[in-house]
Amino acid sequence: MNIGIRLHDACPGTLQQRAQAAHAQGFGCVQLALGKALGEPYAQPAAMTAGLAAEVMRALSPLKVAVLGCYLNLAHPDETVYRDTLARYRAHLRFSRWLGDCVVGTETCNPNPAGQYDPAVTHSDAALESFLRRLEPVVKDAEQLGATLAVEPVYTHIVSTPARARRVLDTFRSPNLKIILDPVNLLHPDNLPRTDEVLDEAADLLLRDTAVMHIKDYRVVGSALQAVAAGQGQMAYARFLRRVAAEKPSLCVTLENTAPDNAEAARLFVQAELRKAQA
Repeated sequence: MNIGIRLHDACPGTLQQRAQAAHAQGFGCVQLALGKALGEPYAQPAAMTAGLAAEVMRALSPLKVAVLGCYLNLAHPDETVYRDTLARYRAHLRFSRWLGDCVVGTETCNPNPAGQYDPAVTHSDAALESFLRRLEPVVKDAEQLGATLAVEPVYTHIVSTPARARRVLDTFRSPNLKIILDPVNLLHPDNLPRTDEVLDEAADLLLRDTAVMHIKDYRVVGSALQAVAAGQGQMAYARFLRRVAAEKPSLCVTLENTAPDNAEAARLFVQAELRKAQA
């Protein structure tokens, strides 16, 4: 598998310096958030030109972009904000083609301006139906542009479970809509005792439509899960990775919650876990 890193987690510097640092640590691809790696002006639609894409590809070489991040709140209730968000998704989808057909990654957030998690509202059918309506024009843009949008389920967001993510996929039945699968994001103190069941359901329902996998770890801190770099927490990977290795042997995997001083160790840990899963 091609193991990558979020570029903004690499050593600070120019885009090329970050890429060189990531490559020196053995990574083969990146998740790129233009606003975090280059600055917010570069993530605005007017700046996202073919020329910028060419500069980015030159700076990142030989690394490839696996995911172009566009983690904006499609569920924001303000229509003016929503229209601006749609324009930014459209620009990212177009830009992804110029970058070499990477997927555009997004989460599903919460249906309020602050993006705050309220289980009764966030996990409601009404919130999901509203999100589906908001997502529809983005899926159509992806189809028209020949791009791929990948939705990342998160327990504290609207698309919170494998079953809700499956409902999103089945609603559109679009080859341009895929999943970014992050096992830790599906876990929460509410369901932690059922970890194997949750991850088995994720594999059963979502793995066939998964375009990229995120890997991180977690620690239980008080009543919450704290995300940490792979190998530094309590996540048991073996059972889930056996499914991934068997069904998606060439999947792009990007690490999250790393820092420059632990990124290489996290990569080596994940590679060792994958080797065990493939044995």
